[in-house]
Amino acid sequence: MTRRIIAFNRVSADGYFSKPDGKLDWTVPEEELDKGAAENMNGQGTIIFGRKTYEMFAAFWPHAADDPKGPEDPHSAGRRSPETKAMARYINDAVKIVFSRTLKDVYWKNSRIIDRFDPRQVEAIKNEPGKDIMIFGSGTIASQLAQNNLIDEYQFVVGPVVLGDGRALISGVSKTLRLDLLEAKPYKNGNVMLRYAARK
Repeated sequence: MTRRIIAFNRVSADGYFSKPDGKLDWTVPEEELDKGAAENMNGQGTIIFGRKTYEMFAAFWPHAADDPKGPEDPHSAGRRSPETKAMARYINDAVKIVFSRTLKDVYWKNSRIIDRFDPRQVEAIKNEPGKDIMIFGSGTIASQLAQNNLIDEYQFVVGPVVLGDGRALISGVSKTLRLDLLEAKPYKNGNVMLRYAARK
């Protein structure tokens, strides 16, 4: 059975996934949402990255679990939870595939570089055995995956925040992509989880 690619991202109410400078400190914590995500993080997964997101993750997550007080939530300074610890364990153990023409070496465990984006190579990765494949952020690669109909499910956590400006997750796609709503779930702090399946 072919593995799915799932794009997960927090986005503002006006559609941005980060501030113009790339910062994610605008997100609104949601304990119930984090618990649900942590429950699904079992076994070794696979994560696809663009270079910028990979370097941001690699600067934080490899050492996050070493803190005796538990890893700090990267979106909320000073906040620690069992769910963030589960996330640290999942990300560090996952197979990490980074698409980059400029990155020459990777030192984070279970990481490998693919030097150019090739839809056929992504299809081959999807056909490998294992769990579904996640992509977090990585707007350039997410856009190329979307352009080639390689994302199977989009998961957006829409936060109760208007940024006014920022970075769009998907851009430069030359066609309209039709999605089918799988779930719309509101949470007490104002976040809403939207899950969409891509029509193939």
